[in-house]
Amino acid sequence: MDNKKNIWVDADACPVVIREILFRAAARTQMPVTFVANQYIKTPPSPHIHKLQVSSGFDVADNEIVRRMNAGDLVITSDIPLAAEAIEKGGLALSTRGEEYTRENIRSRLNIRDFMDTMRSSGMVSGGPPPLGQAEKQQFANSLDRWLQQNKA
Repeated sequence: MDNKKNIWVDADACPVVIREILFRAAARTQMPVTFVANQYIKTPPSPHIHKLQVSSGFDVADNEIVRRMNAGDLVITSDIPLAAEAIEKGGLALSTRGEEYTRENIRSRLNIRDFMDTMRSSGMVSGGPPPLGQAEKQQFANSLDRWLQQNKA
């Protein structure tokens, strides 16, 4: 059985700059990267870069990623429930800001997310996270490189 690792990207909300880092990583390492979205995602031609367009709907792309991924695969997402499902299935998860989600920290991340949802729905907090800065881009690239080094074919 082929135990080659894959990278799955929750692509609907993935910043373009993070996609570009992933395009370069796929070309450099020949690691398969699949962008899953319910809209068209432009990708460069490459035998290592794949895109999967799913139908619209709540969590359709997330569910498809979880269905197709294998233990040891990496999921790139800022969706904490998707990260939790990937970890539950034996995968690893990395936010687009470079934060590594683990079995040790995912429960607290889910609690914070739920708390912030409650605050937003009550009108106490508005807006989302700040724009991606250079430090977050670098943290993402460094975290991705560490995973790629550990998972060379």
